[in-house]
Amino acid sequence: MKKLILGVVLAMVSAVGFSQNPLGVGQNQLNVGVGLSGWGVPVYLGLDHGISRDFTIGGELSYRSYDEKWDNDHYDHNILGISANLNYHFNHALEMSNEWDFYIGPNLGFYSFSSPDGYHGRYSSEVGVGAQLGFRYYLSSKVGLNLEFGGGNAFSGGKFGLTFKL
Repeated sequence: MKKLILGVVLAMVSAVGFSQNPLGVGQNQLNVGVGLSGWGVPVYLGLDHGISRDFTIGGELSYRSYDEKWDNDHYDHNILGISANLNYHFNHALEMSNEWDFYIGPNLGFYSFSSPDGYHGRYSSEVGVGAQLGFRYYLSSKVGLNLEFGGGNAFSGGKFGLTFKL
């Protein structure tokens, strides 16, 4: 078991030393799409910024609404979210071309829930801490498809959409 842990640590150190991010330092990309969650179908808009050869920071806005029946009543709920993320990109370490992007990282978000009068917890909010694992495939030098899986916050589940390099 110790050898396995040591091997994983050495692989991660090697990845940090040799990988290259397809989004260059100082470059930006816009992400738009839809997601999956237990609370409706979210739509999102995000921006990533290259801060080093291997890392990006980003922000995201999301919105979703869903209906709920409870005790023979019908309630419409809305959730508005804003989050920040930090991603490490594994491109070169996995010997992937720049058409592909594989990344992982943590996120921190704030989510505001609103519900109609008569529903318990009419207005509430929460801070969510989570992580994401994502893939992109660039169809051209400016446009790509993205797929991301995440957990640990109100935007848990997955999401997919388009990426536009700016």
